[in-house]
Formats: sequence, C-alpha cells, structure tokens
Amino acid sequence: MYTKRPNLMLGFHGCDESVRDQLISKPDIVKSSQEIYDWLGHGFYVWENNYERAYKWALDKQKRGTLKVPSVVGVVYQLDYCLDFTDSQFINILSTYYELMKDDLSFAGKKLPENKNAGSDKHCDLVLRELDCAVIQYLHQKIGEKIKDDIVTKGFSELIHFDTVRGLFTEGGPAFDGAGIQMKNHIQICIRNLNCIKGFFIPRSKTKFP
Repeated sequence: MYTKRPNLMLGFHGCDESVRDQLISKPDIVKSSQEIYDWLGHGFYVWENNYERAYKWALDKQKRGTLKVPSVVGVVYQLDYCLDFTDSQFINILSTYYELMKDDLSFAGKKLPENKNAGSDKHCDLVLRELDCAVIQYLHQKIGEKIKDDIVTKGFSELIHFDTVRGLFTEGGPAFDGAGIQMKNHIQICIRNLNCIKGFFIPRSKTKFP
C-alpha cells in the first residue's frame, strides 16, 4: 500500500557542461550508466537534493580527465515503485537475492564479484562496488523473468518492475575527530524507468529577497 511514491522530488546530476546542455535541449535523450561497479545497479543517477555533492563529483571527474567542464543539471523526478535501501523490507529482499545469486554462481563454477577500493581512496570506502551492482542487477533480472513466466502461465503477475533504486551512503572519512558523520554522506538515486524523470533544469543561484 505504501510502496508507491508518486510525489515529485529534486535531484542533481553531475556531468560535463555539454551533457547538461544536451539534457536541457533534448530531454528525451537520456543515457543510463551501465558500469559494472554502479553502486545501485544500472540507470540514470542523481544525488537526492544535493547540488554540492553533484558538483564535487563532476570536479573529481575533471581531475581524472574524464570530463572537460564540470557542471550540474537539476532533475525533477519521482521514485514511484522504489527499491529503497533505507527501508528494511527491501534490504531483506536484497539479502535473499544475494543468496540465490551465490548459489547460481557456485553451481556454474563461478566466483562472486567483489567490492573493491580505488587505488587513491585513503578511506577505503569500497567505491568500486561490483558485488553490490551484480546482486541488484540479478534481482531485477530474476523479477523480470518471473513476471514473464507468470504472464505466460496465468496471464498476469503480482510482481512489478522497480522504477528506481535509492541508497544512503556514508563515505569520505569523519567530519571531525571521533565523528560518526562522514564528509561525503549522501543519498543516491538510480532511475531505471526513465519515465520517472519529469524534466531537467539549469540550477539558479539564490537571490536576495525582498
């Protein structure tokens, strides 16, 4: 009853200025991430209501030489049916699919992927999350297969695809000595169903009022 989340939300996507401008001028052309280390699986990523973190991410990519002009595009979206890892029921679901995937790989004589640290990460935050990505993608795959099988065998399915994935992450080292709060804490959204994106905008600066 409470798993659908139709309300509109604001997020920010760090990118090159050229990508920002293309999303503004051609909003129906949206590229989803397909990296094996995507933290929440494959999809279009936004930082939930966090402009500064999105811009910092773009700056870091500029330093690594993977974009030229760091920029941020605003995103209006809805979560709709969300695989939300701040909600216990969905964390439990993920744990179940991990065990299923582990058994499948063992039967096939294959090893589980692993989450890894980037060479430059002094905080060891396991930023290359190949295991997490694989489990989430496996979950989506198996749900999709079950839906198709249900439709063939009985004409309908009680399962539905997840539109988005949401995760709360702590990283970046303590904000001060002894702190439980870390410098790069954030909420990330992976939008799988691109129809959940309602529009893009160029974030404006705050003006004085009155």
